[in-house]
Amino acid sequence: MKALEEHKMAIKEYTSVVGVAGPLMTVDNVSGVSYGEVVEIITAGGEKRTGQVLDAMTDKVVVQVFESTSGLDTKNTRVRFLGETMKIPVSENVLGRIFDGAGRPIDGKGAPIPEDRRDIEGEPMNPYAREFPKDVIQTGISAIDGMNTLVRGQKLPIFSGAGLPHNELAAQIARQVSVSGEQEEFAVVFAAMGITAGEASFFRKDFKRTGALERIVSFINLADDPTIERIITPRIALTTAEFLAFDKNMHVLVILTDLTNYCEALREISAAKEEVPGRRGYPGYLYTDLSTLYERAGRIKNKKGTITQIPILSMPGDDMTHPIPDLTGYITEGQIVLSRQLHRKEVYPPIDVLPCLSRLMNQGIGSGKTREDHSDVSNQSYAAYAEGRDLRDLVAVVGEEALTERDKKFLEFAERFESEFVNQGLSENRTINDTLELGWELLSILDKRDLKRVDPKYIEKYHPDHQVS
Repeated sequence: MKALEEHKMAIKEYTSVVGVAGPLMTVDNVSGVSYGEVVEIITAGGEKRTGQVLDAMTDKVVVQVFESTSGLDTKNTRVRFLGETMKIPVSENVLGRIFDGAGRPIDGKGAPIPEDRRDIEGEPMNPYAREFPKDVIQTGISAIDGMNTLVRGQKLPIFSGAGLPHNELAAQIARQVSVSGEQEEFAVVFAAMGITAGEASFFRKDFKRTGALERIVSFINLADDPTIERIITPRIALTTAEFLAFDKNMHVLVILTDLTNYCEALREISAAKEEVPGRRGYPGYLYTDLSTLYERAGRIKNKKGTITQIPILSMPGDDMTHPIPDLTGYITEGQIVLSRQLHRKEVYPPIDVLPCLSRLMNQGIGSGKTREDHSDVSNQSYAAYAEGRDLRDLVAVVGEEALTERDKKFLEFAERFESEFVNQGLSENRTINDTLELGWELLSILDKRDLKRVDPKYIEKYHPDHQVS
């Protein structure tokens, strides 16, 4: 009762709105208001809307409005500062549920009973309390599991382009992803920002059709939803993930798509605030803002649960030097790159393994984790594919007749690597052993003397020529 009375005393109401610009509203002659504080906005007609303090000055604050600002005027609009930061109810019962970008249920089942309320900004993870990511996560995608293995606690973004099947890949990973161990509880937190109604329908139907929905919690912000809502959608998703991981001891995979839409929302707000723009009009604090999302992945000492992130972003103009993928690459531990050229060849998923990288891969593979030959198969396949790609360019100039028999084998390896290893069905779920066996089958195209990156004892043990029928 005392806490309730104190909360009521903390609520301050003003009618001194002096301006509305885009999603922002300026309130004058205020005091005792803090950055990030939740705001309740009451229109002249009595409609209530929600906002958050974006900038707090001596006697003036800027409020970002999560709903539309239409109908707000400077005479009759009342503004209440609630004296607390934005919090969301969290519960294990959110699994299998679908919410909008602000955390409101949109699946017709009503609000889940909360176990707690948590700040959407989360709590900073003490660097000393962090544990180094280890142990593999199996996605069922050979180009990821075999060549760029995902590790629990890692953040591994997917760089895509307009029109490439990153949504299909995201849905496939969400329904196939697994960790080793029968007693391990696993959940997927899926957050979509600025997607179309058609894309949202695709995700819903796919999750329901495959039965994966029961372990997935989805937050969907549509393209026609308020732009400002995209700023809080990933934070709500990550707060939910932190509760499931560190309170409920689950291994959680967070898929964020599309981060480019999130960054566009940041740019829009920055322009409305008349801030000095940085690279390509994005705010100068874009790196810092992205890090507040990405750095919420990881492991904590003495905690069983983990948070792994797969952010998906579409690169404007397929440009990897664009500020969004460029800054993302500095914060995360590698990247998965989708290729338009492979997509044109009808390879799915069109993952170009050459520019891909998983910096923590070696921490999660090897004897006792995946298989002892994993690293050697990956390294040799990468080298052979790179050489085959170079020879493909050479053939375009001199013709295939000029190649040696050795060259022709590497060229064949490159073709089959794309068509058999990288390419797989939308519903094809390969185990890591399946992937490695396929890798050995393709490496058998080459002469054994060319397998210079594979330990001879693994050639003796795993090469198809040595397998007992």
